Amino acid sequence: MQKGTRNSLFIVLFGSFFGVLSSTLMNTALPPIMHVFHISYSSAQWLSNGYMLANALMIPVSAYLMKKFSFKMLFLLFSSFFFIGSLIGAIANQYLLVVLGRMIQAIGAGVMNPLVNVMAMRSTDKKHRGSVMGIIGLVFNFAPIIGPTLSGVVLDSFSWRYLFIMTMPFTLLSIILSVFQLPRITKETDLTFNVKGMVTASFALLCLLWSFSNIGEYNFVSWNILGLLIAGLVFTALFFKTQKGSSNPFVNLNVFKHTQFNIANILNMILMVTMYGNTILLPILIQNVFHKSALISGLVLLPGAMVTGIMSPISGKLFDKYPVRFLVLIGITIDCIGTTLQVLVTPGTSILMITLGQTIRQFGLVLVLIPIQTQALSYLPNEQIPDGVALYNTLRQVAASFGTALLIAIITIADKHSDMGTMSGELVGIKLGFGACLLLLLTCFIFIRKLHTGIEDR
Repeated sequence: MQKGTRNSLFIVLFGSFFGVLSSTLMNTALPPIMHVFHISYSSAQWLSNGYMLANALMIPVSAYLMKKFSFKMLFLLFSSFFFIGSLIGAIANQYLLVVLGRMIQAIGAGVMNPLVNVMAMRSTDKKHRGSVMGIIGLVFNFAPIIGPTLSGVVLDSFSWRYLFIMTMPFTLLSIILSVFQLPRITKETDLTFNVKGMVTASFALLCLLWSFSNIGEYNFVSWNILGLLIAGLVFTALFFKTQKGSSNPFVNLNVFKHTQFNIANILNMILMVTMYGNTILLPILIQNVFHKSALISGLVLLPGAMVTGIMSPISGKLFDKYPVRFLVLIGITIDCIGTTLQVLVTPGTSILMITLGQTIRQFGLVLVLIPIQTQALSYLPNEQIPDGVALYNTLRQVAASFGTALLIAIITIADKHSDMGTMSGELVGIKLGFGACLLLLLTCFIFIRKLHTGIEDR
């Protein structure tokens, strides 16, 4: 990799880090924000789900933009969006404005983040892609895990507003660096943006996620759940109808013709539900059930975050040397062991044991995430890589959003209807949430055997 390309990749990676970090930065702040604005779990989760939904919608747009405009212009524009969103969140005096700030942040991050993957895949030969993607894993896998820890440290001494403020100087620095360092490569293509695809996809995701978010708050046979669910499915059908045969689709569905891309996507979506769900379940468990501080909540996640940071580059190098099926099998098995420890949590469980379970989970997870992402993209032709990156990251965010909504719904239902004596309904819901994560992880073993084993096959 040439020096100029390496410098450009570092700048985009640095800026994107804070976009991914922000996806979970507010999770530890959910209990205090619920108290300040007097809102329920279902409303509070939009701090995370609103971010991930807007992020998911912008990622497919990035595939079109990267074919139409230069990386430099895109990075500057959407880094500025992220900065503006952070500013709105920092000064907001109403909950809706906080959510708005989060969603504007997500619009910026939704385009910034795919730039990293596309730049890396296009500038690296196949023999070294695992190593480079391992370094990139520091953004996409380490940042979401360290987010709750950093927010716990901040919340121990400062207001939740500083969770927005803390990202602003770094975003500004990445904007300044990009002005002087990123090359301006002009692109003149006659692509037409697929507005119908964007609109139908947006309404489909919004209705489906809104429906999931309302589970536990309303009767199933109501507009708020069943009505929105049906509307979401209708918009989903319309989306596929508008994309079929389109010369300029919103997302290039031809990438789904590659079996290894599909298998890796399924595994990634399952793992995102469990990973992002964990960053929601643990803060609620530690702060609301065990009545510990936000700092303790963040520190519980710290060892797992450190393991992720250390192992991400190593995991990428392992992909270059060993069959992906072998790595995924070991990683999922370790993840199941850690999740089992979390399922067994009781009112008398120590914080140390909860930390151990989380750390084991992250060790297993990081062995899987980099290899399956590299596996997915390595089987695509170069011209389809922007579309592959967009769809892979979109489905990642969609899975995280729906997984978070589902787990919050489980907690809400259990808290309302459970009568377990010495065990609170909230704790029952959290245990059921961990149990749901374990069941999802067990389904991964069905798909592992379909992964190609030979390095030479890539």
